[in-house]
Amino acid sequence: MERNTLQKDIILKTVNGLTNHPTADMIYSEIIKLHPTISKATVYRNLNLLAKNGEISKVKMLDGPDCFDYKKIPHYHAKCDKCGKIIDIDMQYMINLDNIAQSCDGFTYQGHTLIFNGLCSDCK
Repeated sequence: MERNTLQKDIILKTVNGLTNHPTADMIYSEIIKLHPTISKATVYRNLNLLAKNGEISKVKMLDGPDCFDYKKIPHYHAKCDKCGKIIDIDMQYMINLDNIAQSCDGFTYQGHTLIFNGLCSDCK
């Protein structure tokens, strides 16, 4: 049990140190530099557990692997269509969108994800 806690702490610290919305593979690549005995399966399992527990955010991507974010509060992202870079959008999260959608069809919404697409400043 102690080993699992240590591994989870290592994974959480790694995510908190990365600001580039890394995928699980990117996080694993960072971790094995200092902790080569941690398996990829352990990293994946703990990333999903940390996201489920609200300790990190999981950004679900429609056209590729999910990304992870140290920011836990709901916020929006933009993805560059050329290089794939994901950045945070500095705008207020619109919780009323859930209420509007719910009033249209009766589906119970628990949040939403909004990803803007375009070209980042480096690719313009």
